Amino acid sequence: MSRTCAALAAVTSLALAATACGGTTKEDVENEDAAAATAGKADPDAPTKKGLTVGFLPKQVNNPYFTVADKGGEKALKELGSDYKEVGPSSGTDTAGQVSYVNTLTQQQVDAMAVSAQDPGALCTALKQAMKNGVKVVTYDSDTNPECRNAFVSQASADALGRTQVRLLAEQIGNKGEIAILSAAQTATNQNAWIEIMKDELKDPKYKDIELVEVAYGDDDAQKSFQQTQGLLQEHPGLKGIISPTTVGIKAAAQYLSGSKYKGKVKLTGLGTPNDMRKYVKNGTVEAFELWDPAKLGELAARTAVALASGQITGKEGETFEAGAMGEYTIGEDGVIDLGEPTVFDAENIDRYDF
Repeated sequence: MSRTCAALAAVTSLALAATACGGTTKEDVENEDAAAATAGKADPDAPTKKGLTVGFLPKQVNNPYFTVADKGGEKALKELGSDYKEVGPSSGTDTAGQVSYVNTLTQQQVDAMAVSAQDPGALCTALKQAMKNGVKVVTYDSDTNPECRNAFVSQASADALGRTQVRLLAEQIGNKGEIAILSAAQTATNQNAWIEIMKDELKDPKYKDIELVEVAYGDDDAQKSFQQTQGLLQEHPGLKGIISPTTVGIKAAAQYLSGSKYKGKVKLTGLGTPNDMRKYVKNGTVEAFELWDPAKLGELAARTAVALASGQITGKEGETFEAGAMGEYTIGEDGVIDLGEPTVFDAENIDRYDF
C-alpha cells in the first residue's frame, strides 16, 4: 500500500472511521467487514478447542517489551493445549514486512493470529483476507481499524493512559514549564491515540502554565530515540519535562539524561518496564513512570484468540468470556477488551516487579 494510503488510514482511524483507498464505497466496506468480523453466533458454553495454532506478530521481534508480552501468550497457549508461533519484522517501522508476515500466517492456515499493528490501515487488506479464510484476528497493544480484526486487546483504556501520563509529569514539574513528547512511529495507532488524549488533557485550566512545544518520533529505535532526546534539549533549552509513551523511547531518553547536565532537572515519565528503568529510578534520573504487565497483555491476547477460534465469542460488544486465572472479560464497543488499570512505578515499589 502506498504511503499516501497508509497516512490517510492513520488519520481517519483516530475518528474510528473506515476509509477505503480505491473505488470501493464506504457502505460496501462496512457491509463486507461486518459480515467478516461477526460471522457466526457466539456460544459461551462451547468447549475450548485444543491443538490450535496461534501466530503472534508483534510490531518488532527482539524488542524486550514484545518478548515479555509474547512469552505471556506462549505460556497461556501451552496451558490451553494449543501451539504458539512468533514471526515479525526486526524494524518497528517495516509495515510492508508486517503485511508479508500476515500473508504468511494465512497461507500456513493458522487458526488465529495476534497482531500488534505498526499502522492502522496498511495491514487491513491482508487481515481481511485472513478472516475470509477463517483465521481469527486479534490485535493487541496497537490496533488496526476496527473492521480489520475480530477483537482488540488494549493495555488499558486509551483515555486513562493518555491522561495519567500528563498528570504524572505535571506533578513532577509543578504544573509549569515547557514539555515535549518522544513517541515511537508517526503511524503507531496507540501512540497517536494517547497523544491526542494528552493534548486534550493539557487543555484543562490547571495546566495553563504548561506548554507542549514538540512531538518527536524515535521510531522505537534506541539510537534514534537517544538522538531525538538530545535534539529536543538543544532545540528547547528551557524544557522542563518529557513524556515518552514507548518502552524503547523512555529508556533511551533516560540513558541520555542520566549522563547529561539535565539529570534530575528535566523530568521524564511515560511507559516503561521496571527492569529497563530500575537503574534510572535509583540514580535519580526518573521519579515515576507507568505501565501495564506486558506478559498479562500477551496472555489475554492468546486467550481471546482461543475463545474466538472456539466459537465462545465473535468480537461483538457485550460478549463475555473466561480468561483463566485472569477472570472474566467483557467485550466493549468496537470489539475492544481492556486489560485493566496501569501501575505507577517509583523508588518505593519498583523492586517488587521483575519484567
